[in-house]
Amino acid sequence: MQTAEAKGEIKNLISIEHLKKYFAIKQGLFSSVKYVKAVDDISFDIPKNSVFGIVGESGSGKTTIGRTILRLIEPNSGVIRYLSTDILSLNARELRIFRRKMQIVSQDPYNSLHPRKLVKNIIGEGLQIHFKLSSEEIYQRVKDILEQVGLREEHMFRYAHEFSGGQRQRIAVARSLVLKPEFLVLDEPTSALDVSVQAVILKMLKSLKRDFSLTYLFITHNLAVIDYMADYIAVMYLGQIMEIGSKNDIFSCPMHPYTLLLLNSIPHPDPRKKKKKVLPKGEIPSPIDPPQGCRFHTRCPFMKDKCVNEEPEIREISKGHLVKCHFPLN
Repeated sequence: MQTAEAKGEIKNLISIEHLKKYFAIKQGLFSSVKYVKAVDDISFDIPKNSVFGIVGESGSGKTTIGRTILRLIEPNSGVIRYLSTDILSLNARELRIFRRKMQIVSQDPYNSLHPRKLVKNIIGEGLQIHFKLSSEEIYQRVKDILEQVGLREEHMFRYAHEFSGGQRQRIAVARSLVLKPEFLVLDEPTSALDVSVQAVILKMLKSLKRDFSLTYLFITHNLAVIDYMADYIAVMYLGQIMEIGSKNDIFSCPMHPYTLLLLNSIPHPDPRKKKKKVLPKGEIPSPIDPPQGCRFHTRCPFMKDKCVNEEPEIREISKGHLVKCHFPLN
């Protein structure tokens, strides 16, 4: 297992290079194997102590990226570095130790918690696996982390079905934080919750990030949530990143037509205010057979002949602001 560099010398906690993940499918007994190109040659960095948001429509590959970084699923090719450690080179024993540093909070708090285990056992299981602690030490750590996510000691002795959706997500967050990780993948952590509860959970996640010096990969389709949470944003479409930049870059100066269309989809709180919107054409193509050239050209209102025949390279427009488009918006 490689040794990480000194903390002060590292700017990026996670570095992704040319990551690919294809899922093989066979539609019939005698048909040839085809591939769903869930993640198709993407690269980006996640700065330490930041919130890096990934946004896009369903099926764009957001969740696959998060699960691949954690090696819950294995990529076809690419490089994933955590500080100076090549995550994909770790063997089973090294990966088990390394998982203490990286955890995930899933989208559905109803299915992510074991229905037949007490909360104290759900949260304490990771401590039993990774550390040689006495039952008293495990009890105290579980109690402390529950209090930090807004629950009480008495909640340790209840089952998951006895809690509301927001409380269950607090338990899921506590389970992830009890190992004291540095990096959390938050996969649509509030999409299954009521709007009022979403606001409380998001505020809690911000507070925990500060208290635990965490780095987040925040996956969502909700641009309002990403505006509240993220420092940096990557916009995904059909397995590829269309645009990367700071939150200010993406919201104030979108350069890719797809980013503009996503921003135009946000409803304005004042119904009397009219805004001219550019809407996408047609339906999302199949990830099994994505379009040639620019993947967005079949729906792009600004499409030109070059977009049909030639795939654009992702290039830097300004410092830290990259776009995958032949004709970036001004």
